[in-house]
Amino acid sequence: MMKLKRSHKVMEMNESLQGEKVVLAGWVQKRRDHGGLIFVDLRDRSGVCQVVFNPETGDDVFSVAEQIRNEYVIAVSGTVMLRPEDMFNEKLETGKVEIYVDQIEVLNQSKTAPFMISDDIDVDESVRLRYRYLDLRRPEMQQNMILRHKTIKAIRDYLDQMDFIEVETPILTKSSPEGARDYLVPSRVNPGNFYALPQSPQLFKQLLMVSGYEKYFQIARCFRDEDLRADRQPEFTQLDMEVSFMDKDDILTLNENMVSYVFKKVLDRDVPVPFKRITYQEAIERYGSDKPDLRFGMELKDITEIASGSDFKVFADIAKKGGQIKAINAKGCATFTRKEIDDLTKYASIYGAKGLAYMVITADEVKSPIAKFFKEEEIQAILKELEAKEGDLLLFVADTPQIVADSLGHLRIELAKKLSLIDQEELNFLWVIDFPLLEWDDEDKRYAAMHHPFTSPVAEDIELMTTDQAGGIRAEAYDMVLNGVEVGGGSLRIFRRELQEKMFTLLGFSDEEARSKFGYLMDAFEYGTPPHGGIALGLDRLVMLMAKKDSIREVIAFPKTQSATDMMTDTPSGVSEKQLKELNIKVDMKKK
Repeated sequence: MMKLKRSHKVMEMNESLQGEKVVLAGWVQKRRDHGGLIFVDLRDRSGVCQVVFNPETGDDVFSVAEQIRNEYVIAVSGTVMLRPEDMFNEKLETGKVEIYVDQIEVLNQSKTAPFMISDDIDVDESVRLRYRYLDLRRPEMQQNMILRHKTIKAIRDYLDQMDFIEVETPILTKSSPEGARDYLVPSRVNPGNFYALPQSPQLFKQLLMVSGYEKYFQIARCFRDEDLRADRQPEFTQLDMEVSFMDKDDILTLNENMVSYVFKKVLDRDVPVPFKRITYQEAIERYGSDKPDLRFGMELKDITEIASGSDFKVFADIAKKGGQIKAINAKGCATFTRKEIDDLTKYASIYGAKGLAYMVITADEVKSPIAKFFKEEEIQAILKELEAKEGDLLLFVADTPQIVADSLGHLRIELAKKLSLIDQEELNFLWVIDFPLLEWDDEDKRYAAMHHPFTSPVAEDIELMTTDQAGGIRAEAYDMVLNGVEVGGGSLRIFRRELQEKMFTLLGFSDEEARSKFGYLMDAFEYGTPPHGGIALGLDRLVMLMAKKDSIREVIAFPKTQSATDMMTDTPSGVSEKQLKELNIKVDMKKK
């Protein structure tokens, strides 16, 4: 039990309290001995202030102060004193005062920490994750967690004002692996059967629309057993939302206004609405990505028609086979060395490009190994299409449309970073709309849903829902993109049984398979289902961008590594034979 009861937070220490008695509690950030006085930087969640120990106070207090070390937990009682003006610490918000201590209580000791509990530390992430409870003490990490809290609170406040109801949906549910792999949970009381952890509350939120709730949301925990990246985790949090009787424009407007409200409330940043909207096809054609970053230009330009008639056999052959030749203009990059161009070629090859042709534009000529294969009028047509001028570097990729988009789209981003073209303060929101409903799966030799099997086709494309025309169907789907990062996606849903059955057939489901996986949804559709749609926003990604971080691990309290492990708890780990026996499970693996 604490004998000294805290009266104030550290950040409340200022000149208005001069002469008052206060009790503070927290961690020792730093301890310094100066000419008989001991100075301690005391830290709590709110900030840091300086407390002073004077030997004249008494040997009992001063001797304790001599023993304390970094990260000891202490409580102190003392008087707030104004520092001499020439000793103000402008780096601290509390830097005009200090507390002269008359009592101290050591609440707990600490071993020497494996890294400094301060911002801007140069420590391997694995060490930070191993000692996450210490990493989370750092002010930067605490601010990230506070930002996350405020963001979620602002979302709840806004949706409550808009008459939404927050409903929790099951964590133990039915497996339906139509995207990433499910995490499976064996049932002890139903031997041989399994639950799945939800990849999303998709079907339950649609059933809530059947139930007449009209406006639902949830701060939902979701789970996907997939390969990880900087912006992915095996368990993550999303804002899940579903509404009835709203069309696509209504849903997009609702979400724009919500995001604008959240950014103003949390960051005091103005986000103009409405957001720009571009189609999926336009995004791919102009930027090579379905989540384009529009904070800079450098658009992809199609020169297939020009190149198809040239004497450059590589380009002409690809054009004849239905491929594409596209290019980007790296403005002012004619000074790039051959090594720099080779490095860009290697980068493009990561995304499937078999080569990267180039043209350097000088005052007198176009320098390029491929220039001799083009007639003068063809070169001039290329320069006009790419708006090329002296000092520019043109970069070409010729391949299938998918590889051209992937390689040039990523190369565009890489060059923008290299050339510092991106305004890091800009908030560039947009919607990508009119996605294809289906995409061809070469491995399974069938169509798969681009988003999920419950997305509604555009009304005028329903007549195309036959196997031979399926590739041309557009979806009533939409993605919210911020600065080149997809922060959310949703759609209008299929709400009539006959159309949902047609969708399952198009995806290659047998009647028995569709019934086994989704029979309860199909049955529900027979009891008066309203038109509905929704969206899921990735809260981890959104807060990451708000905090200007590069990884969602920076805004998740206890994240997993890229190999889906928790280094602090050493998870995943084995379990006892007794536990396995209770679950009727036998592990068929050789011990390493």
